[in-house]
Amino acid sequence: MHPHLRHLITLQNLSAETLLHLLDRAEALRVASAHGTRKLDLLHGRTVLNLFFESSTRTRTSFELAARRLSADVVNFDIANSSTNKGETLLDTLHTLEAMHLDALIVRHRESGTPEFMVRHAASGVSVINAGDGHHAHPTQGLLDALTVRQHRRNLDALTVTICGDVLHSRVARSDVHAFQILGVRELRLCGPQALLPNAEEFPGCMLGDDFDAAVAGSDVIIMLRLQKERMIATLLPTKTRTSRATG
Repeated sequence: MHPHLRHLITLQNLSAETLLHLLDRAEALRVASAHGTRKLDLLHGRTVLNLFFESSTRTRTSFELAARRLSADVVNFDIANSSTNKGETLLDTLHTLEAMHLDALIVRHRESGTPEFMVRHAASGVSVINAGDGHHAHPTQGLLDALTVRQHRRNLDALTVTICGDVLHSRVARSDVHAFQILGVRELRLCGPQALLPNAEEFPGCMLGDDFDAAVAGSDVIIMLRLQKERMIATLLPTKTRTSRATG
C-alpha cells in the first residue's frame, strides 16, 4: 500500500512505489478521458486555489482544467491586484486565504522554498502542490515527463535519458532527474554550455558535459530545456546564438 501523500513539493524523497502509483493513477485518468469520461466526482465539494506569483498561462490552465474535471471548485487568485502588492506578507496572505476554507493550494513562486514555507504554516487540512519554485523543483512537470516516456518505452531500466540546455537554472531538469533516478533508468546525461551546467555534486549519478553530439549519441530519450532568462544573471551568456550553437 502506498503511503498517504498530503503535499507534493518535490519528487526527490518519494519512494518508487509512490511514484509508480501516481503515474498509474495519471494513466488511468488519461485513458478514462480518452474514452469519453470528461468529469469525475473525486474532488466534489473541495475547493482548490491557484496561487501563481509567477505568471504561466499553460501551467495554471492545466491545473484548473484538472481540478474542474475532478469536480472541484476552482479559484484563481489575482496576484496583480492583491494585497501582496501593497505590502502584505506571504504569511498574511496565506492566513487570509485559509479563512476561505480551502482544501488545496497550487503554488508557483519565483523564490525557491516558498511551497515548503506554505506547508509549514498552512492549516493541517490544506494540501499544497508545488507548481514550480525558483530553480528548486517542478514536480508535476517531472511526473508528466516520466509518464510520457513510460507510455512509449516501458523498460525504463534500459534507457539512456539526456537532458540538454539550461540545466543550471531549470527546476524541470531537477524534477526530471529525481523522477528518472527513482524509476531506475540506466543512464542520465546532462548537457549544455559550461556556463549553464551545475556542479556535478548537485547531480550525483549523472554524466555532465558540454559536447552535444556526444551527449545525444546512443540516447533513447532527449529532453530539451529553454533558456531560463528570468532566473539568469544578465551577463551570464553573451548571446543566445552562442547557446544555440553549443546545444545544436
